[in-house]
Amino acid sequence: MKTFIIGATGMAGEAIVAEAVKNGIKVVANGRNVEKLTQLKEKYPAISILEKDAFSLTADDFAGMDVIVDAFSTSPVQAYRHVDLATKLVAMFRNQKTRIAFILGAGSLYADQSKERLVYDNIRSDDSTKAWRATPENQLYELEFLRNVHNVNWFGISPAISFVPGQKSESILTGTDFALRNDNGASETTSGTMGYAMVQELLHQRHEQERFTVANG
Repeated sequence: MKTFIIGATGMAGEAIVAEAVKNGIKVVANGRNVEKLTQLKEKYPAISILEKDAFSLTADDFAGMDVIVDAFSTSPVQAYRHVDLATKLVAMFRNQKTRIAFILGAGSLYADQSKERLVYDNIRSDDSTKAWRATPENQLYELEFLRNVHNVNWFGISPAISFVPGQKSESILTGTDFALRNDNGASETTSGTMGYAMVQELLHQRHEQERFTVANG
């Protein structure tokens, strides 16, 4: 299997690279920072690297890939680019077998079983949150867009409410549209858990044209 990872030097991207290499998947790691990509190559010599802006990627860059993983991240000021990149990838892979995997935010998950509010709805809308609120908002728009795409082989994964660096959890919770919490009430996904969940989905293909969510147990 050959996988192209956009945003490979970010928190989620690097965790996916590590897990993919561990499972014998051939990886092309993409990013804009050549220094970070070089460091990633030093840690995982088996990978190939491509220093290029995600919005400049062409069909030739993706040639021969089985899966494209969109682990792109940007500043809240440019959060709309999450939607822009999703539309670019969808346009490129209409009616093709190549899978496209998206790391989606927790904002689009229901806050609880009542289905009355999304996690995004619970973020206070005031000056103290305005600077970063755009990221979960635009990842919500990204999922809404994807849910209306029916001729592209896509899937998405949302973390729990708190997405933080860390190793894979010994126990992992999985769900669909609700924010998951462990027995202590914590709603957290570490990057290692996300990397593991992503690679397991790449290997076993349990989800098609849908989003699921994972959290530390």
